[in-house]
Amino acid sequence: MADDELAPSALLSTPSWLLTQSAMHAQRIVGEAFAAGNARGYHYRLLATLAEFGPASQASLGRRTGIDRSDVVAAINELAADGYVERSSDPEDGRRNIITITPTGRRRHTRLESLVQEAQSTIFAPLTPTERDQLTDLLTKVLVHHRREK
Repeated sequence: MADDELAPSALLSTPSWLLTQSAMHAQRIVGEAFAAGNARGYHYRLLATLAEFGPASQASLGRRTGIDRSDVVAAINELAADGYVERSSDPEDGRRNIITITPTGRRRHTRLESLVQEAQSTIFAPLTPTERDQLTDLLTKVLVHHRREK
């Protein structure tokens, strides 16, 4: 798309429209990065959460990652089949599973993290590091505000 195709208009000057359009490009770029790494976004989110916070129940992982419970189970099944996570019974509640990242899973997380960083570099190439930090701060502020409204 040429720059002149983005001629100013009431629609094109609204931050919500710009955010939506940018999000579509970002989703495509991140999706392509994960596809190149033979992974899915859910895999990365779950491994990153386990790497940062340690072992957790499936329900806790769903809450922390924003992934629906049934999707958590399916993604954990895939990660377990590949040896990236292990399930064990919670000693305090045998009905609950505790998920732990394995050493292989930590290596996988590191690889996926590098793919995410490459995608971030592609998405935000036109911005300086300071502008990226400002954008991150502003988007965080908007997101926190709307999460409080729920």
